[in-house]
Amino acid sequence: MRGLAEELVAFEDADDHLRAGGAGGEITGMWGLLAHQMTALGLAQVCLAHPEWRERFAPIATRAAAKSLRPEMRDVFTATWNGEDGLAVPDSPHGHAYLSYPALALGMARLVDPAFPPDLAAQDDALVASYERRLLASPTALLETFPGEAYPTDVAAVAAAIAVHGRATGVDHTAVLAHWAQQVRAVQIDRATGLLLQRMGVDAHSHDAPRASGTGLGAYFAGFANRALAEELATGLFHQERNILGFSAIHEYGKGSDGTGDIDSGPVILGISVSATGFALAPARAFGHRDIFTRLFRTTDLAGLPLRSGNRLRFANGGVIGNALLLAFLTSGPELAP
Repeated sequence: MRGLAEELVAFEDADDHLRAGGAGGEITGMWGLLAHQMTALGLAQVCLAHPEWRERFAPIATRAAAKSLRPEMRDVFTATWNGEDGLAVPDSPHGHAYLSYPALALGMARLVDPAFPPDLAAQDDALVASYERRLLASPTALLETFPGEAYPTDVAAVAAAIAVHGRATGVDHTAVLAHWAQQVRAVQIDRATGLLLQRMGVDAHSHDAPRASGTGLGAYFAGFANRALAEELATGLFHQERNILGFSAIHEYGKGSDGTGDIDSGPVILGISVSATGFALAPARAFGHRDIFTRLFRTTDLAGLPLRSGNRLRFANGGVIGNALLLAFLTSGPELAP
């Protein structure tokens, strides 16, 4: 994955160049947050798997993680909370679970970058401390992303950020991670399908069907915090696999549910989710499901249109976000899971 990593380095360099010229970044808002976060995660995972590349990629992981904290990356979330910026109000009674994405990016960069800046370390400490308090105070281990809406996938990212912080700092987060895992099993997984419920209230009432896109990304995040739980989610996810002539994809909705998809699933075509298919690569790789991974990657490779240029590889159909996600998922592994 060296070529894909170099492609994301080029993206971060171009983004820095635009910012230095006063033009703003290449991509902002929710998509910018995801692109920089996943770039940081993917590059950090590359460093863990290939320590000899750490000098090259660790500083860029830190740069990407820092940019995921920029105000323009979370404006859409701040607006939904009537202007309350979750980063500026660490003791807010609101969940602000979306900040788990930059928090996890910070933790991973901190883990691999010997020159990780003290100010970013302090920000990581503050975010994790706030999330630990909120999770322990929530009987269902659910935190809102938007007012009245909690996403188990985002809360899995909260748990991942807490777990990685523990490994980077030596702080013991056992109690909060045990509480989270217990409540995921108790109220956040649909018993009939094994899939995560996509959207919920903090009272554990479901606002949406059990779906594969949330389960796939949730399994990736859960892998940082609780390997056994992540494998349970992966098992439910792989029941959604549809295989034709050695190419496979993931059906979005569990049995008894249906829908047209949304921003989380991407286009749903004949029940198949583009996003869930890509997300499933991570647990397939992390848990050694070579056959499933191969079938999924055949589909990804065919639909993604890979292009090489020098030492760089990109998938033309994925854009920056698709490439960042694939770097994270294709380098996902057991190195961090307890």
